[in-house]
Amino acid sequence: MCNKSILVCIVWFVSYVTLLLGTKGVVALKEINYVHFIGIGGAGMSGLAKILIQTGTKVSGSDLSNSKYVERLTQMGAQIKIGHQEDNVPDICDLVVVSTAIPETNPEIRRSKDRNIRIIKRGKLLGELMKLQRGIAVAGAHGKTTTSSMIALVLEDAGYDPTIVVGGEVFNLCSNAKLGYGEYLVAEADESDGSFLELFPEIALVTNIEDDHLDHYGSMENIISSFQQFINQVPEGGTIFLGIDNEIVKRIKVPKGRNIKYYGLQENDSYVAKNIVFKATGSISDIYYENKFLGSLELTVAGKHNIINAMGALGVAMEVGISFEEASLVLKQFRGVERRFQLLGDQNNVKVVDDYAHHPTEIKATLEAARQSHEGRVVVVFQPHRYSRTKQLYQEFGNSFSDADLVIITDIYAAGEKAIPGISGELIYLEAKKSFPNKQVVYKEYNKLSDYLRKKTKSGDLILTLGAGDIWKKGKELVNNLGE
Repeated sequence: MCNKSILVCIVWFVSYVTLLLGTKGVVALKEINYVHFIGIGGAGMSGLAKILIQTGTKVSGSDLSNSKYVERLTQMGAQIKIGHQEDNVPDICDLVVVSTAIPETNPEIRRSKDRNIRIIKRGKLLGELMKLQRGIAVAGAHGKTTTSSMIALVLEDAGYDPTIVVGGEVFNLCSNAKLGYGEYLVAEADESDGSFLELFPEIALVTNIEDDHLDHYGSMENIISSFQQFINQVPEGGTIFLGIDNEIVKRIKVPKGRNIKYYGLQENDSYVAKNIVFKATGSISDIYYENKFLGSLELTVAGKHNIINAMGALGVAMEVGISFEEASLVLKQFRGVERRFQLLGDQNNVKVVDDYAHHPTEIKATLEAARQSHEGRVVVVFQPHRYSRTKQLYQEFGNSFSDADLVIITDIYAAGEKAIPGISGELIYLEAKKSFPNKQVVYKEYNKLSDYLRKKTKSGDLILTLGAGDIWKKGKELVNNLGE
C-alpha cells in the first residue's frame, strides 16, 4: 500500500495520470487539468469521472438525461449539462472521454475535433488508470459486475484501500467507484465493445464466455479470440482465474509463465463448491481448494451463479493474501449490486425483484435462483434489450423461461439502435409459447404493463422484472400500486 500521507498520494496520483494521458507520450502536468465526459451518466463513465474528481482534476460532462450518477457528480463539483450541444465542451478542456454509445456525429465530438482536443474512449482511460496500480480485472459475459464488486468489498474490508471501478451500485459501498491509495485497482472489464483489451491486469478473472454482443464481434470466433488476447495481456508472473463450468472458457489457452486457477462447481484442481444447500435468503456450501477443505461459505444473495461468483472472489482475495476466514465473513455480508436480483419491495405478500438479466443464460440463472428461494408462483416480465440481440437470440430467449409460471414479454428497449424490420418482442413471445405450451405466456405493450400486472398479481407471487433497459420502472410502479 501507499505509505505516504494522503496529500502526497493525491499529488502522485494526479501527476502520474497526467503523464499517462499525454498525446503519444509524456506531457507537462499543466496540460491535463480539465476533462470532459460525453455520456457521463453511464455506470462506467460516472465511475471514472468520480475518480478524476477525487484526484483534484476538474470535470465537466453531458448526458441525455438526469440520473443519480449525474446528481452525485454535480454535488462533487462537476459541471454537467443535460443534452448534447457543441458549447457543452469547455474552452479550457484538455481531454474528452466518450462512451462507445456516442456516435461520431455527436456535436460535442465534432466540436472537440475542430478544436484538436484529444478524444479517448472510456476503456482507454480505465486502462491508463490501471497502469498506476496493480490491476485486478474481471471479464465475462455474465457475473462480472457481481464478482468484481465482491472482490472490491473484500479488499476494502481487509484494509487494502483499493481503487474501485465497477459497472453497478454496490450496496455495501453505496457507490460504483472510489479512489483508493492502496496497491490494487479492481475493475470490471467490459467486453461488449472490446474495451477490455485496453487493460493489462496483474490478476485477470474470466467468469464465462457467451455468444453476446455479436453486433460488435460478428462471430463467436472473434469473441473467443478477444478473450484469448485479454488473457495473453496478463504479464508473466501474473495470475489467471477461469470459470471451469463454462465450456467455452475451457477452450482458452493459458500463456506460459502465468499462474492458472480454476473455480466452479465441477471438479477441478483449484476451487470447487460442494454440498450446496439453498435457503430462502441465500445458500451455504463447502469450499475446497486443491482437494483440501477450506470451510463453509454462507451467502445472503440467491442462486447457484452467485456461489460461483463468490468462489472467484475468494480465489482472488486469497491470491493477494487475505485468509479464507476473513474473505468468507465479508462475503456473507455482501448485499448485492443494484439491478442484480434486487428486491424492490415486499407488499401484501408479494415480492417484486428486479434484475439486469438480458441474455438467455442470465435469464435462466435468475429464474433458477428465484425458484430455489421462493415457494409460490414466479412471474417474469421480460423486456428485450436491443434489436440486434433479439434478432440473433430470439429462439434462445424463448427457451429460457422454464422456471417461470407466468411469462410476460414486452417491447424491445432499443438502447439507441435503429429498429430492424420484422424484429420485435413478439418473436420471443411466439417462441416461448411454442416452447412452453402448458405455461401462460402473454405479450403486453410496455405502456399497458402496469394495469395488467395490477390485475394479474396474486398473494404469494414473486414478480421478476428482467432486462437491461427501463423495465425496473414497472417493478417500482407495481410496488407503489400494491402499497396503495
